[in-house]
Amino acid sequence: MQDSATEVTAAGIARLAGVGRAAVSNWRRRHADFPKPVGGTETSPSFALAEVEHWLRRHGKLAEVPLRERVWQQLAGHPDGPVTALTHAGCVLLLIHDRSPVWLEVSVGSDERLAALLPGALEQVLAPRPDGGTSGSRVNGADAVNTPSGVHSAPSDRHTPHTRHTPPAPEPRPAAALRPPTAPQLLPSAPLLRGVAELAAELGARQTFEFLLGRHLDANPRQYTLTPTDLAGLMADLVGPARTVLDPACGTGALLRAVTPRPGQRLYAQDSAPELAALTALRLALHTRAPVHAAAGDTLRADAHPGVRADAVLCHPPFNERNWGHDELAYDPRWEYGFPARTESELAWVQHALARVKDGGTAVLLMPPAAASRRSGRRIRADLLRRGALRAVIALPAGAAPPYSLPLHLWVLRRPEQAPAHPEVLLADAGRFAGEGRGGPDWQGVRDTVLDAWRAHDRAGRLDERPGLARSVPVIELLDDDVDLAPARHLPPSAAADGPGLLADVHERLGETLRLTAGLTPSPVDPARPAAPGRRPLTTVGELARAGALVMRTGGNGGHARVPVLTDHDVLSGTGPSGTLPESDEEAVLTEPGDVVVPVLGGGSVARVIDEATAGAVLGRNLVLLRPDPAALDAWFLAGFLRGTANNRQASSYASTATRLDVRRLQLPRLPRDEQRRYGARFRALDAFERALREAGRLGEQLVRGMYDGLTDGTIAPD
Repeated sequence: MQDSATEVTAAGIARLAGVGRAAVSNWRRRHADFPKPVGGTETSPSFALAEVEHWLRRHGKLAEVPLRERVWQQLAGHPDGPVTALTHAGCVLLLIHDRSPVWLEVSVGSDERLAALLPGALEQVLAPRPDGGTSGSRVNGADAVNTPSGVHSAPSDRHTPHTRHTPPAPEPRPAAALRPPTAPQLLPSAPLLRGVAELAAELGARQTFEFLLGRHLDANPRQYTLTPTDLAGLMADLVGPARTVLDPACGTGALLRAVTPRPGQRLYAQDSAPELAALTALRLALHTRAPVHAAAGDTLRADAHPGVRADAVLCHPPFNERNWGHDELAYDPRWEYGFPARTESELAWVQHALARVKDGGTAVLLMPPAAASRRSGRRIRADLLRRGALRAVIALPAGAAPPYSLPLHLWVLRRPEQAPAHPEVLLADAGRFAGEGRGGPDWQGVRDTVLDAWRAHDRAGRLDERPGLARSVPVIELLDDDVDLAPARHLPPSAAADGPGLLADVHERLGETLRLTAGLTPSPVDPARPAAPGRRPLTTVGELARAGALVMRTGGNGGHARVPVLTDHDVLSGTGPSGTLPESDEEAVLTEPGDVVVPVLGGGSVARVIDEATAGAVLGRNLVLLRPDPAALDAWFLAGFLRGTANNRQASSYASTATRLDVRRLQLPRLPRDEQRRYGARFRALDAFERALREAGRLGEQLVRGMYDGLTDGTIAPD
């Protein structure tokens, strides 16, 4: 009975049946027995999932709904919302992971019995431990908040620069991240929880939660600011092994999840969004055996862990916040390096991190580049330098994390045990490792460069100059009127990058490419072979797929193997695989020679035939792969006709701010194989000409940029 409360949209029905949304609209018009809407709006109705499944099976549209898709649709259409459903699912997965016999006992019988018994069972894995010890539950609430000294109190030996004291105002209290849900709350989730348990038996509890969380994040990209997995791993490696780790703005828990496990480890997390704090607590508890202390609340105004002195702090704070507590926190003891201006919320997070690490402890924060140079923060930056707290500023390539258009910075800080005798700070710039596409930077190059420079600097207190990459700068050199810490302003240019020798090689390659381009230039009309007049019979990609002439797949799943990802930008720009996707339990689609890949967003007329060099890459998001049967279709013939402008126009929809291509509606003529091969050869020659033009453009840009740089920095003479 409860399962009928789960609703699914037309898009969800299309995913269940493996068809386009147009097919669902046709079914609604043509079949009087199609389920009636039970919610939503007139333009975007929703349907009862159980009724939809029954109708699809009865009409032979679906033999069986895949378990993963059924569970996801139950979660996405939960009457109390997907976040509540995901939290309930995570609680049960943790129970299955830690105490599977208890789950087997409470899950017997009716949904009402399950909902009545489950809260007591969840108490065993969710209830906070009264003594904060290592026995019992692994998910803890804000146990440190009960410290008698209050939210912003500090140990008596802590130095504070403020001598004026006022009576503390009542502070907002942080709450435990997770509390066992009640029986009435759990009853609507009972069918979902049984499906989740079934999926966990197939995948494992941890993998099931990661799958559901990943699908939820992908479905709501604008609601969350994520920390990419590669960046989280780099930040965790910068702090090194640590027993006690804190993330005061934990989001979905990516940073703490990246920490290397070690014996006796304890993890502390807090986030202002209660749903994120709960999901992080569950995610970490499923990922590690370490105790997890998670809390919901505004960290700067109501710190849940005021007594913690961690070995390491990892933080991806919110950027550019004006309402961070400037007026209420003027006399807070955490501002050891100066009271942050209203516009300097990031420097408040920096000082909070330093206040929560022990002497000699390390903090790594992701920062906007403006925080390194804004005049309103120069006094705090100067004090961080003078006292040896700021150890490194590392510029990341654009595309490393949201907002992807900015080259964000990593600040590495260490709570000073004593003032250094000859302080130097590491400035590094990994901008040269920016990827050409939206798939992200060359993370292996970033990691190798950044970690090697940081570890060498950390061991010796200084680093020999690495032109264009890294340099240890004496603090006195940075303490001017601006205290500008942007690495690019202090690093010498890499002379070898665009020197005269390399430019001569670029010039030679450009000449060869231009000669090749001239030879490949196609003639638009061949008088000896005029086109046959008249209309040709047409078919569509959808009809060819139904007839078995080709297989159609969509991309977006990373799978388990770390394989380069072909992104839509790679296809549009003609470059090699440059992207990454988060690891998932859904099987990745791997490209093969002869596949035709088509981007579905952007309104361009593009189709790419996969060659040996690109084969084996994972198909990225917003891409459709067509794998033609060689006995029925020539790949180049297929790709060429899919690129027709009129063809793309009639197959595109413009219902939103973006143009979306319905690949199934793309048309091509019905021609025998010999005729297909004739067209395919011509399309292949056009593709070679297009690639030569792109290469000439890239080499020309490199030559022009190198000449400008050489003339301006003196490495090239004007005559």
